[in-house]
Amino acid sequence: MTRWLLAAIAMLAIGTRGAMAGAPSPITARDAWFRYLLPEIPAGGFVTLHNAGASPAVLTGVRSAACGMAMLHRSVNRSGVDRMSMVPSVTVPAHGDFRFAPGGYHIMCMQPHMKPGDAAAVTLLFAGLPPMVVKFAVYGADGKPATP
Repeated sequence: MTRWLLAAIAMLAIGTRGAMAGAPSPITARDAWFRYLLPEIPAGGFVTLHNAGASPAVLTGVRSAACGMAMLHRSVNRSGVDRMSMVPSVTVPAHGDFRFAPGGYHIMCMQPHMKPGDAAAVTLLFAGLPPMVVKFAVYGADGKPATP
């Protein structure tokens, strides 16, 4: 009897996890872009994430073939000194937005493999949600689309 009960509980857990994995993500992305300077200088990625869900969503990491390494970062100014630091995650509030913007949170792209005019695919990794691939437009130093 105990084995049967444990097997039933295991099947329920697997079924629930499978149903959640197939559910659409409540997260959408808009205004995604990289500021690219030179191959030797990290590129900064910016995007606004919207969470239409009833629970907060936690972004735990990023990856991209356009970056030698990609990570979540934050810029802060303390006593007139600008500093950047890696952050382990960011939380997109329920029914709200989280904005990666110049001078604040951003995606740090080390050893960028891109140029202005490109579109770089970035995979956003969320706790408990499926990964999300977002196309980031690549702009130059001025943060504007390249003009022909």
